[in-house]
Amino acid sequence: MQEDPQEPVEVPYTALSADALRGVLESFVLREGTEYGERDFTLEQKVAQVLTQLQRGDARVMFDPETASVTLVTVR
Repeated sequence: MQEDPQEPVEVPYTALSADALRGVLESFVLREGTEYGERDFTLEQKVAQVLTQLQRGDARVMFDPETASVTLVTVR
């Protein structure tokens, strides 16, 4: 018998430890294909930009129980 797929769950970024949040942010910005336009940004600048998006509510941390993975999604 197959279980129903579980939906991803939002995790408040404030519930993550500083180290865990940093890891999620770095993983996100280091993924191939993450584009920031014509200008080059350092890793620190990219992490700060994404953190600002989380703080503004423009992005959310999502946990997928099916894959036991975490990702960031933008809010429209």
